[in-house]
Amino acid sequence: MTRVWKWNRPVTVREVLEDLQQERSIAYTTVMTVLDNLHQKGWVRREAEGRAYRYEAVSTRAAYAAALMNDAWSQSDNPAAALVAFFGMMSDEQRHALRDAVRIVQGPDTPDTAGTENPDSAAEGGGR
Repeated sequence: MTRVWKWNRPVTVREVLEDLQQERSIAYTTVMTVLDNLHQKGWVRREAEGRAYRYEAVSTRAAYAAALMNDAWSQSDNPAAALVAFFGMMSDEQRHALRDAVRIVQGPDTPDTAGTENPDSAAEGGGR
């Protein structure tokens, strides 16, 4: 999937093979089998082009990562604790990316509570 996502366009088995062969020896049939398995699982769609197929990702890498995180979080018996543990594992750069993402999702009309000492008090009317 990494190679399909990398190009962000429909790719052939031959293109993926040639790219992978820059790093290691791999057989055409191996790449063809993997792409066929990804198609059967619904990860890629394919369109016939002559005697070959062009494969294209069904979703983006970001959407896939988000689905994995959502799945893991939804399986927790304590989602709040899981989030706290996850945030604790994040680097400063990841926390900044998270803040940016929250701002984007909330939109420009939502008051920023990042600077308040107690976000719960902001929700109760005690914040900005």
